[in-house]
Amino acid sequence: MNHYRTYFLLIKMVFCLAITICQGQNRETHQLRLNDLSGAQWISDGKAQPQLDSLMYGDDPAPLFRKVFISGKTLGSAILYITAAGYYNATINGVKIGRNFLDPAWTSYSKRIYYSEYDITSNILTGKNCIGVSLGNGFYNPLPLRMWGSKNLRELLNVGRPQFIAKLVLTYKDGNTEVLRSDTTWKFSYGPVIKNSVYIGEVYDARKEAKGWTSPKFNDSQWAAAIPGNGPGGILQKAFFPAIQQTAVQKPVTITSPEKGVWLVDMGVNFTGLYQIRLHGKEGDKIRFRFGERIYANGELNPMTAVCGQIKRAGQGGPGAPPIAWQTDEYLFGEDADVWYCPCFTFHVFRYMEITGLAKAPSLSDIHGLVLHTNVKVDGHFSTSSKLLNDIQEATKRTFVNNLMSVQSDCPGRERFGYGGDLNATSESFICNYDMHDFYRKTIYDWIDAVNDSTFIDVAPYVMKYCGISWESAVITTQDHLLTYYNDLDIVRELYAFDLKWMEKVARIHPEGVVKKGLADHESMIPVPVELIGTTHYLKCARIMKRFAAIMDDAPNVKKFEALERKLSSEILTLFWQKPINQPVNRQTLYATLLYYNLIPENEKKGAVDSLLSAVKNGVNGHFTTGIFGTKYILEALSQAGYAGKVYEIINSKTYPGWGYMIDSGATTLWETWKESDNTFSNCHPMFGTVTEWFYRWLGGIREIPEYPGFKKFIIAPYLPADLDHVNCSFNTPYGTITSNWIKKSPGNFQFNLKVPKGCEAAVNLPFVKFRKISLIHSAGKKPVASISQSADFSLKEGSYQIAVNQ
Repeated sequence: MNHYRTYFLLIKMVFCLAITICQGQNRETHQLRLNDLSGAQWISDGKAQPQLDSLMYGDDPAPLFRKVFISGKTLGSAILYITAAGYYNATINGVKIGRNFLDPAWTSYSKRIYYSEYDITSNILTGKNCIGVSLGNGFYNPLPLRMWGSKNLRELLNVGRPQFIAKLVLTYKDGNTEVLRSDTTWKFSYGPVIKNSVYIGEVYDARKEAKGWTSPKFNDSQWAAAIPGNGPGGILQKAFFPAIQQTAVQKPVTITSPEKGVWLVDMGVNFTGLYQIRLHGKEGDKIRFRFGERIYANGELNPMTAVCGQIKRAGQGGPGAPPIAWQTDEYLFGEDADVWYCPCFTFHVFRYMEITGLAKAPSLSDIHGLVLHTNVKVDGHFSTSSKLLNDIQEATKRTFVNNLMSVQSDCPGRERFGYGGDLNATSESFICNYDMHDFYRKTIYDWIDAVNDSTFIDVAPYVMKYCGISWESAVITTQDHLLTYYNDLDIVRELYAFDLKWMEKVARIHPEGVVKKGLADHESMIPVPVELIGTTHYLKCARIMKRFAAIMDDAPNVKKFEALERKLSSEILTLFWQKPINQPVNRQTLYATLLYYNLIPENEKKGAVDSLLSAVKNGVNGHFTTGIFGTKYILEALSQAGYAGKVYEIINSKTYPGWGYMIDSGATTLWETWKESDNTFSNCHPMFGTVTEWFYRWLGGIREIPEYPGFKKFIIAPYLPADLDHVNCSFNTPYGTITSNWIKKSPGNFQFNLKVPKGCEAAVNLPFVKFRKISLIHSAGKKPVASISQSADFSLKEGSYQIAVNQ
């Protein structure tokens, strides 16, 4: 019977996967449409790569491609499909196509490449037209910088000369169609971008401009025919997630001169992106820009916290590398003495911009910061009557979007890699604030393309392996978050077979169950054993797979993962609860982890909570000393145990260590470490951003009920600090917006404004033990629809409500 059941289960899995694929092909957001670029060729400049690493740092002008075509009929539509290995900029008759920057998104190019679709109908002229494409290196042709003295991306990534593929479909109103494809009939030459690196910047030589090259009237008789390329090998898939776009303009606040000929521009906040600047000079003048998150006490630029791969001394970065791999750009004047300049194939993280080479100081009005990031929709709102809390929230959100550059990075300067540990720690915090559904689907596919059968990796696209299961398990946990927050059953069904194989790999790597190798609570102020952090992540995966198996009606695997859950839980308790711990350990992370994963027997929980409170009291200034995971765990564990007030007290403090200390020290983004760093550590790192999740869950009180994915049923149970006058909190779900706002009208009198989406139900628990009256007013009527005098615990169906509480 077991053989028959296994057989039918496999048939069912294949059937579900086939349905999912078919559904995906009918959904615009997840469509694989190979025909969009069928018949088109990858084309490039065909230039041979230097044989020596040192030669990679010489001039290598970005190639320009153009194609003239004629549109002579009454046009109905013109649709362009385009992508590149590297980055591309495309124009039609001199006009930039689309809003995207640094396109396409970074992927494992040998596995998958996303293309974009643009409607350029309104840009097509009757008669001659010209499509122009310029190519940048991006992550496909990186410099051989040896990050940390050893990791060369050219040895770790699929690399090559930048190339692109495109197809333009012209549909006329008479029903006829013309198709223009990238091929060797395109012409190419070289332009003014003579160097471009995604890490260390761009050099633009205006003397090499081919003026008017994007116009159909340009004489390209001296240009060469494009060279056919082989392409990087990955499947071509239409992008279904938001692109990197400019989302705001950041205006500078001051310009100072720390020394003669040096101008320092303070942009006001630390952000990721580019800049536009008006420059004045004469032919041959060189203007140099450097960027940093900080300044030194003497007012000079400090670029050191965003240096690529900690390359900070001569020879460390390999042959030809700069002694310090800081973020720089250069502009060399051509014949035009008054220009606006903006780099195109790089990005920077900076608050401060140093400018040298100008004859006089620039004007504030001549500098615009271009805020760039993957343009995820703002999906949540949180604000309070506390300026400090609002500043923490804004710094957290700014840190988050600064690290969304087609992958969710740990820092937008030094590394720019999509680390799984940061996903595990902060993805729910991102989801509270932004619509991350499609972005995290892309992220999951990045991991699918990057993982292997024998070892754990740290980042996707793949660059390194060291950290272990607490990083790679993001491929499982992110799927679970898409289920919980977006009711995405498709991703579970689509990847279930992969997930089962992945769990088999974990069992091979850790046959005893306990994880003994990898990184633990990164940046904890006191050591934390990997046996605790790694094994609890393994446990979390077992619980998730039990949930997935139930969805797939896979009873044998439900039992299998239940048994694994029991085994791992027992081993963790034996090691970290039932036996004395003699080694140095951060007891804040220890007890918070055990409580967060609900491992402590019910009759022993009080002892664990008391031990956690004691560990906090003994921490530096009575504050948290936890790292990347322990911080998330301690915020929730203390609050679930009834000590949200203690959490609030620490968050609301300006004493070191803490979020308030960062803000009081002038931070506009969150630091990588509790202690301020002016050299080694990033000043823009998301891992301590889990504080925003706590804001939504405990001050707003909006919490999920896992058995009801997508917040079909959810909790509203806010904590009301005595010194807060109001909280405004809203969160979008697949069914609509949840709102949980409250205001203290006067001592003992509160008003709650709640909204429950259509078809949903809220389990409301207001934190009052003694009160005279609770009145509910539904938005459909002006009179109270209910008066509750016995309990502050009740349910609400769909609608908007005003609730008055009189104590």
